[in-house]
Amino acid sequence: MVLMHGDHPPVRRVLMTADCVGGVWSYATDLASGLQARGVHVTVAVMGPALSEARREDARRRGLDVVEGPYRLEWMPSSWDDVDRAGGWLLSLAERLEPDVIHLNGFCHAALPWPAPVMVAGHSCVRTWWRGVHGTGAPAEWNEYTDRVSEGLSAADVVVTPTMALLDGLHAEYGDVPRSRVIPNGSRAVSAHLESSSKEPLVLAAGRLWDEAKNIEALCAAASGISWPTFVAGDPAGPSGTFGGSGAVHWLGPLAPDELQQWYQRAAIYALPARYEPFGLSVLEAAAAGCALVLGDIRTLRENWDGAALFVPPDNRRALARAIESLIHDDDQREWLASRARERSARFTVETMTDGYLEGYDDLLAPADVT
Repeated sequence: MVLMHGDHPPVRRVLMTADCVGGVWSYATDLASGLQARGVHVTVAVMGPALSEARREDARRRGLDVVEGPYRLEWMPSSWDDVDRAGGWLLSLAERLEPDVIHLNGFCHAALPWPAPVMVAGHSCVRTWWRGVHGTGAPAEWNEYTDRVSEGLSAADVVVTPTMALLDGLHAEYGDVPRSRVIPNGSRAVSAHLESSSKEPLVLAAGRLWDEAKNIEALCAAASGISWPTFVAGDPAGPSGTFGGSGAVHWLGPLAPDELQQWYQRAAIYALPARYEPFGLSVLEAAAAGCALVLGDIRTLRENWDGAALFVPPDNRRALARAIESLIHDDDQREWLASRARERSARFTVETMTDGYLEGYDDLLAPADVT
């Protein structure tokens, strides 16, 4: 059932942008599926690297309407010609599809002359990433990016983030974002793990290995001091270079979602000593599978997992190894933390996320108060 607001028509059609770098693809397809189950048709316009055939097949299996454009993303180097061409492509899609709401999973295109209200969902940005990873402001080479993101934030009818920590980060980097709300992400992995699985004595980490924010190199360095085998899944090659990790870890390489879910089910401990993580989809998936969590002590992860994880300073590799070892040698503590994480993960369902976005769309379509 689609939410109603007053006497105006409910949202029926949404044009949503997406990409397949990191968790945005999972977020967008889970949300689109949730919306379509409520009677909202979603067209997902994908930019950036081409979708794999496995992702195309997953979208087809879920009945999603996906179109692809070969355009570099706004945070990629030398991308502005592509960003501008993508803007023309998106406007032509909007003219043809006549959506009730434009849902942008990026910032810059919000400044375009859209024919419908615009929601910007911010999942990360270069400036907050730079401050989280390097502890300083982004260098001058990102000035045009900063200007364009600022224009997009100002033009959006509402800005959504998955955590308050990220919203506060946007405020700090770009100035006040008055029309905003927090809607936590959800994942179908939460409802998929209805029964606890038997765990194996292993430590798992997963993510974009090339992304310094994930801080996988800290786990690699700590692995020699961990008595259980440590397994790392993810693609080492990305837009910013290739991760040349070493250390006493077992490399799994890029895994299909179903394969990664099997590893979550097997692993007793999931470790992600992140320096920057706007939400943490891999953490949610691991928690839903009943892993005990060892996480970087940053505000975003505290916001979601405080009381349900062990936290360590991201760059204190000895503390990371000690925290993992403490769980290896304390079955009761490990199982208690795993239970707490699993219980906490139930907050982040696709249904709850869908409710939040339907409410946000509904507010966009509500008539303005006349005084």
